Amino acid sequence: MKVYKIYQVDSFTRERFRGNPAGVVLNADGLTEEHMQRIARELNNSETAFIFESDSPEYDIEVRFFTPTTEVPICGHATIAAHYVYAKENHSVGGRVIQKTKAGILPVDVVWKDNDYSIIMTQGTPEVSEPFDDSIRKQLANALGISETDICREYPIAISSTGHSKVMIPIYSNELLHKLKPKADKLTEISNQISCNGYYVFTLNPQDEILVHGRMFAPSIGISEDPVTGNANGPLGAYLVYYNILQDATSNSFDFDIMQGEAIKRDGTMHVHVVKEKNRPKLVQITGNAVITFSTEIKI
Repeated sequence: MKVYKIYQVDSFTRERFRGNPAGVVLNADGLTEEHMQRIARELNNSETAFIFESDSPEYDIEVRFFTPTTEVPICGHATIAAHYVYAKENHSVGGRVIQKTKAGILPVDVVWKDNDYSIIMTQGTPEVSEPFDDSIRKQLANALGISETDICREYPIAISSTGHSKVMIPIYSNELLHKLKPKADKLTEISNQISCNGYYVFTLNPQDEILVHGRMFAPSIGISEDPVTGNANGPLGAYLVYYNILQDATSNSFDFDIMQGEAIKRDGTMHVHVVKEKNRPKLVQITGNAVITFSTEIKI
């Protein structure tokens, strides 16, 4: 029997019960995949992160991520949560931690400021697909319960990934965004067709301090709605640069802030930074805050 310490952490906020909740198991060495899947199901967050000690000089820790139903290669808000807990438990003064994930070996930067930590997650290699055709656009409109004319015609619907792919779906209205009631079965059918399990529906608001408002649905992997999604907004940054949306051609980077989770009263914010090379996304980082809601121990 071993004692494992489990944390419930709200990411992309400093206020408990807002943002995106994630489970974190700090000392996961010894847990089997079955244990991890059962713990993730028991906590029933969209993702739970499991931190393992390193057995290689190439990285400092290994982190694995599980939804209630399956393992995923990487997760934004659970990365923020995991490294926030890791920093708190190790009394970090800040600096870089190299994490091994199933999306690759990636750096995470811990910033100590105003008596708390912010976490900067460098995401995986940006990849953006070609636009979907009108048949997929029609299917998505039906699955989201909206008209095709509600989806921005001037911007493409495409898959974007920085380690975990999402379908980018731009719509015109914040009011409509917050009223969406998608059909989970229809989205799941489309996921099986296009081999992508997440849908990020968003608006662009260049007149406001917060550029993006969004919602993310991934019913095919057990997530009816994710409150604030690092692995949607990082890929969104890559998508916006790739398709030259709201871009300054003279700048080598693109920065913006997002708000997500308002419709389900779990609102949170993050900052997205995209490094550009020849007007293509080269590197994507997201920055978020976190707060520990509670912790407990279990014996397995």
